[in-house]
Formats: sequence, structure tokens, C-alpha cells
Amino acid sequence: MHEALRAYFQDKLPLTETQFAELQELLVPRHVRKHELLARQGEPGRFGAFVVRGCLRGFVTDARQKEHILQFAPEHWWISDQQSMIRNTPALFSIEAVEDSEVLLFGVSFFQHFQQLGPEFQEFIHELLQNSITAMQRRLIGVLSATAEERYLDFLQLYPTLARRLPLRQIAAYLGITPESLSRIRGELARGEGQNIEKIG
Repeated sequence: MHEALRAYFQDKLPLTETQFAELQELLVPRHVRKHELLARQGEPGRFGAFVVRGCLRGFVTDARQKEHILQFAPEHWWISDQQSMIRNTPALFSIEAVEDSEVLLFGVSFFQHFQQLGPEFQEFIHELLQNSITAMQRRLIGVLSATAEERYLDFLQLYPTLARRLPLRQIAAYLGITPESLSRIRGELARGEGQNIEKIG
């Protein structure tokens, strides 16, 4: 499992053998079964996860027990409730495996040690956090102002491998629409693509 993380860093921030060995000590390999929770909303979230294989999701459950999916984390994505992990406060959302998955669990000490390796490592963490904030801002703006079709197209761009892997209801929960509405949108897009192909032909 650790080799997947080494490959992830190879193109972004090459690590020496010593540096990688030090980071390995702070990671816990874990096989997570489908539907297994890594963090539960309302309870302290001590760990985040780097996804080696499979897919996780972060979601909120409201007072009516309706689920609202905030994000998915497929292979080579990071997912954590940063505030809960850093401050040991109740988690704002749950993290669950949507497929049988292989993950590397990390705590606060992993990122603390990572940043101590040098300025370039601090910059990497800063960029990772900035990307996370930007993604959440984009997601919020989409929920508030984009049409359902625009949100679905954005989902396909952000998660190109997940459209065929995830249940329809989970994609719909991420988009904030019903599965029936999502089926209709998919049908309309498919018909539009077919018409475009006919025009080209």
C-alpha cells in the first residue's frame, strides 16, 4: 500500500528513502469494507485517509436522516475532517467506504512531521489545503447557482472514473437532486450526443 503513496509523490515531490521511511511510520494501512465508517458525524475524527484503491465519501446526515454527500475520494485522493482532526472536536461529517477500499490512515502527526522536512514540503501542504478550499468553494457556488445539468457535468469533470462505479442514488445525493431527475438528465445528454454524431455523419 505504501508504494502507491510513493508513486503519488514521485511526480509531485520526490522523497528520499529516509524521508519516506519516516512518513511510513506515521501511516496505518487499512482494508475498509463497503459501508464501513472511518469517521462518524458528531464524534471526534482522529484520522483522515489517503485512498490507495476504492472510493470513500464524506456526507452529512440532517435531522430528517437525509444524507447530503459533500465529496467523494477515489484513488489517490485525500479525505479528512481537518477541523475535527486538528482540534479534536466533533466531526462535521461522516466518512464511509462506498466500495471495498485500501487506505492509509493518517493523523495530525503525519502532516506536522511532513512540514518539518523542509520549505518545499510546507508549500506542498499549503497547496493541498488551498486546493481543498477552492474545491469546496466551487462546490458551494455550484449548489447555490448552477442548474442540475451543470452540476452533473461538473461532477463528470471532477470525478471522470466514478460515473459508472457509483450507485445512481449516491450521485444524485451529491448533486442535491432525486435519482429520477438524474436519470432524466443522463437521458437528455445521451440524446444530445447522439444528435451531434448524426450531424457529423
